[in-house]
Amino acid sequence: MPLSGALERHAAQNPENPAVQMEGRVLSYGALVATARRLHATFSAMASDGRSSIGPESGLIAIIAGNHALFPAAFAAATSGQMCAALIDPHLPEATRQRLLDKIDPDLIVTAEGDALRVIDPRRGVAEIIAEQAEATDPALTEGLADAPFLIVFTSGTTADPKPIIRDRRSWRISLATGATFFGITAQTSTYAPGPLAHGLALYAMTECLLAGAAFHSTRHFDAHAAQEAIRQHAVQRLVLVPTMLRRLCEGAQLNDVAAITVAGAKLTASDHALCGSHFPGAALREYYGASELGFITVTAPSDAASSTAVGKAFPGVAISVLDAAGHPLPTGETGTVFVESPLIATGYLGAGDGAGLARFGALATVGDLGFLEADGTLHLLGRAGGMVLSGGNNIYPSEVEAALQSLPFVRAAHVFGRDHADLGSELVAVIEPAAPGLTAEALTTALADLLPRYKQPRRLWLCAKMPTTPSGKVAAKTVRQWVAEESDVLEPLR
Repeated sequence: MPLSGALERHAAQNPENPAVQMEGRVLSYGALVATARRLHATFSAMASDGRSSIGPESGLIAIIAGNHALFPAAFAAATSGQMCAALIDPHLPEATRQRLLDKIDPDLIVTAEGDALRVIDPRRGVAEIIAEQAEATDPALTEGLADAPFLIVFTSGTTADPKPIIRDRRSWRISLATGATFFGITAQTSTYAPGPLAHGLALYAMTECLLAGAAFHSTRHFDAHAAQEAIRQHAVQRLVLVPTMLRRLCEGAQLNDVAAITVAGAKLTASDHALCGSHFPGAALREYYGASELGFITVTAPSDAASSTAVGKAFPGVAISVLDAAGHPLPTGETGTVFVESPLIATGYLGAGDGAGLARFGALATVGDLGFLEADGTLHLLGRAGGMVLSGGNNIYPSEVEAALQSLPFVRAAHVFGRDHADLGSELVAVIEPAAPGLTAEALTTALADLLPRYKQPRRLWLCAKMPTTPSGKVAAKTVRQWVAEESDVLEPLR
């Protein structure tokens, strides 16, 4: 069902039910729809000249409100009817945000204004403040066309400016309808997703909840202790988060009410699985592999054993192929480029691409990830094309080495990459965030000897007290590599 119709139905049938709970503020389904209607009416009045950069039929609304309690209302309003939402993370540097705005040229910009939202017309220089509405006095939200653009999200941008990805409604409607059955999401599935709502993981979890009529819980800034209290207080049943957040939650007491945990963004280690089992004893743990451009690709089963490379079997409706450089299918166990055939694939990038990222070959699409398939259909990921390091004649995938490092109990996070080397061509180096003080090169070498051949072990190592991360919780690769290049004092040489 389209989001607009679902929200109108929930507001009519259960107006007092909580839709969004964020740091003590509760937005009911009645208030959510009333506010979304007011926002949509405001958008329609202020962006009526048909000058959108995605076509005269669509009003483009840039939302830079972050994890605000009224974000769901703004998202619903900006994706209703002929509108299209573009989500920009307010935590990006101001210069980056401005470059993104210049690129998409939105009709309107929505920002946080205390407990309310500010709607800005950048062309006319006028603005209007919209607060939470108690009663719905504006026209109902309308359902947009399936093939029309409704959402622009941005890649995580760890090494360059994020790229705008356009999605039509059909791809999300199919994905959400399939996922509701696959993940068992109902009106009783209260969900806590603490990540930034401008990114796919938390945004998708929010939309799942609102479609089902469930309560969605989030926070403006993730704090493990506050998150544990919120999960316990509201008897949250499902968590949707990245591995770093799950690890922080596992540092606290047991949370027995959680029945399901969905993790994406990076691989969990065997230690993570063990910690999760002890701190969330009643939770079914799933990992999924996907991409902003491709949607869901694979999902693990709760019974799957922990693996540093396995990412599960194909999501329902998705077909996976592993092809060589000539586009020929590879046998089981051989590494090549991962392609998908799926109804969940994005429309493409807004504007000219940079030659990297989404590529299409007929019905198949890829973002350049490398991996292999087992005979039973389980996919293993080994890295991204172009990220392979050739050192001393050996092909090394940094993601495999990162997974090995992060499986060690004394390593909290790691980033592995290659640097130019006069003799080897490239040398493998790593920056590590230790789980506790006192980590030595000898202890690390001894532990890695059981996991990796010598040629795959990093030749140079640095310790970092706290690894920098992107808003979505991934290691900020660009920052880490810059620190290494500049020999920053933030890093302590280990070897």
